Amino acid sequence: MVSSTTSKLHTAPKPAPERLSWVPIRSLAERHRTRIATHIIGLSESDRYLRFGYPATDEQVQRYVESIDFERDEVFGIFNRRLELIAMAHLAYLPVPTQPEAPATAEFGVSVIGRARGRGYGARLFEHAVLHARNRGCERLFIHALSENAAMLKIARNAGASVERDGSESEAWLKLPPDSISSQVGELVGHQVAEFDYQLKLHAQRLSTWLKGAPEVKTHTVETDRTASE
Repeated sequence: MVSSTTSKLHTAPKPAPERLSWVPIRSLAERHRTRIATHIIGLSESDRYLRFGYPATDEQVQRYVESIDFERDEVFGIFNRRLELIAMAHLAYLPVPTQPEAPATAEFGVSVIGRARGRGYGARLFEHAVLHARNRGCERLFIHALSENAAMLKIARNAGASVERDGSESEAWLKLPPDSISSQVGELVGHQVAEFDYQLKLHAQRLSTWLKGAPEVKTHTVETDRTASE
């Protein structure tokens, strides 16, 4: 008598996305408005809702992008290998307080495209914003988010911010330490390395485009030489 044993195959769980300890974050400027608009318009309806607190239309997104004051505020972005803006943060410095004892404050907002979620980009952009705000004499960082935006509020809490919930909306306040030589050097080095990383990606993209076109150029040259010899 032959007995058979039935074995069940278990599919191994997919590994969690790798969280990089360092992410190249590049400062964005006036010339990047189109890329910023493309990034935000590309967000899903729910992501737009979490980012702005309301279901922003394309027109509303465009008005927001056009209203960014690059002379006053700071905008940071993370680019993938195809130079697509996959995550960005807006650090908006609030007007100088009229009362001397009132702390200088900046508001933080962030967005990450759906397929880049779970990699810690939001937290990295928040850390980057904190560093920049400190180095500009900012004393507090403010976040206004929907209470259902658990990911954003978790980032704030992990950084030590106090979170106050008022129904469907929440506010997070983070007291910032003063700048230091370490923070100033950290910002400078981070900027230079991120710019170097971007230039490498740009050259790689250009080389890839040229290589794709090279066979066509070679074929055209051969056909031209053949025609000339006939």
